[in-house]
Amino acid sequence: MTSEIKVEVIREETIRPSSPTPHHLRSSNLSVFDQLTPQVYVPLLLFYPSNNSDHLSRASAAERSKLLKRSLSETLSHFYPFAGTIQSNDVSICCNDHGATFVEARVNCPMSKILEKPDHGATFPIVLHPNELEFMAQSGTGHLLLVQANFFECGGVAVGLNISHKIIDAYTLCKFINSWAAIALGSANTDHVVPPVEFGAAASLFPPLDFLNSPQPSIDFVKENCITRRYVFDASKIAALKSKAASAAVPNPTRVEVVSALIWKCVMEASRSNSDFARPSVWCQFVNMRKILPQAPGENLLGNLVGNSVAKTEEREVEHDVKSLVSKLRKGLEEFKVKYGNGISREDVFQQCIELSKLVGKVDIDTYCSTSWCRFPFYEADFGWGKPSWMSIPSTVEIKNMISLVDVSDGIGIEVRLTLKDEDMAIIESNQEMLAYASLNPSVV
Repeated sequence: MTSEIKVEVIREETIRPSSPTPHHLRSSNLSVFDQLTPQVYVPLLLFYPSNNSDHLSRASAAERSKLLKRSLSETLSHFYPFAGTIQSNDVSICCNDHGATFVEARVNCPMSKILEKPDHGATFPIVLHPNELEFMAQSGTGHLLLVQANFFECGGVAVGLNISHKIIDAYTLCKFINSWAAIALGSANTDHVVPPVEFGAAASLFPPLDFLNSPQPSIDFVKENCITRRYVFDASKIAALKSKAASAAVPNPTRVEVVSALIWKCVMEASRSNSDFARPSVWCQFVNMRKILPQAPGENLLGNLVGNSVAKTEEREVEHDVKSLVSKLRKGLEEFKVKYGNGISREDVFQQCIELSKLVGKVDIDTYCSTSWCRFPFYEADFGWGKPSWMSIPSTVEIKNMISLVDVSDGIGIEVRLTLKDEDMAIIESNQEMLAYASLNPSVV
């Protein structure tokens, strides 16, 4: 299917903020969370099928491209660090209106061809959003934000982004996308989505560390022969899984907890099957700390504000059920909240980074890292041609034992992107318990 799909780049340009950034805002400090975040880019794709009953949907590709560029320019005047460059000291952004890359592309097929079988293992998601390394090498731009508008034969459009993780987590990315969409839509009141003009509040609360001449720590996620698969848990299956997972310890498990517990159970079984013994296992869940920290008033801090709770199984624990694993996940999160409920220091953030790096690097323990974008309202992003029918986080780099959870469009189901070693994935794909609750790469349409 995907071998026939061709994406032709029509034009590429730089979009700058509609209003010059004032001199007193020309430097924006990074927080210690930003400082310790890996130098990677975060991809995102939003798919908008054609809706011929709507005037804006009938607009030509050129008209819609113009709308996207104009509204992006205005949005960048609010999110002015996104149009800047990271200083060589890695603790601040020069808000110099350097701009963002905008690519307009034409896709030689209807969108339905992709949505009918949206396999993450295929190459098409990669070419529907701008490749940051390719563009930097070609143009030397070093843009923190890259956007690609893909126009399909049927009139549908997919908006693809690549944005530096140094300046965003899922919360900030969602805030940016919805601000951009509200401005494009011409919303009368964008106050609820457009942030205050001044950035840098997080850096004043959590200032960066001074490493002097010593190397800054980094988390070296394992990249080996891996494969990524997309699983979807619909609302009814999640309800059944919640019922199965409920216990006296956790009578009302969340949907993220039950889906995570089932996946954890299945990947542990796969690992044991391929190694002939039960290895200790660790589940690291990345956590939005805005709802935990007293230093994060009103949840409005932008940038990165992510910690990680940890749940563990021991080598002597041979068998696990979903109930026991949900209890471990809940216990790990509650301990995390207790530990940081009165605040976190920059030294604490540094220590978290060190501990996660050690866990990921251990060869005698299976460490799984999970990130959940559930409940972030990406599906509310309406640029004027309706809300997206599908949101995707393409696999640009396959990192072993990485799990990503996002909402499906109804806000109840969950889509999982699971990356494992080839031999572990082969067992997962035939795991009957997994298949009883999740569908492997179902159609979006």
